Formats: sequence, structure tokens, C-alpha cells
Amino acid sequence: MIIMSLKFTTTYHKEGKWYVAYCPDLGVTSQGKTLEEAQKNIQEAVELYLEDVPKKELARFAETPFVKTIEVSKV
Repeated sequence: MIIMSLKFTTTYHKEGKWYVAYCPDLGVTSQGKTLEEAQKNIQEAVELYLEDVPKKELARFAETPFVKTIEVSKV
């Protein structure tokens, strides 16, 4: 059995009392009452999502995404 390590980008923001976690690479979203809970939940949600991805398609996720933050000034 070949084990592949995959890396995904996740973002977090607070909405009211909840921390919302989002994986833009896959379009997977989760949440938690704490940041730690949101991190745990998005990890689980991504793992569950990947269970349904055919093994031959997993290779496209092997590349580490390039992420850059930009700053925009609002007038």
C-alpha cells in the first residue's frame, strides 16, 4: 500500500460565536466553537471528503499550493 502525504490550505475566521474553517483547495467547510475545534473539524471533514475521491485523482493534490496574501486599500 502506498501512503501519500497531501497538503491543503485552510483559512479560519470568526462568525459570531463560531470559528469557520474553509479549505479552498477542495471547497470543504467546517466550524467549531473554538479555533482548535474548528481545526480538528476541518481535518476530519477533509479526510472524509478524500475517502470519496478515486485514488487515481489523488495525485493532483500532491502539489503544495502557492498561497499569497494581498492587501487592498479601501477608499
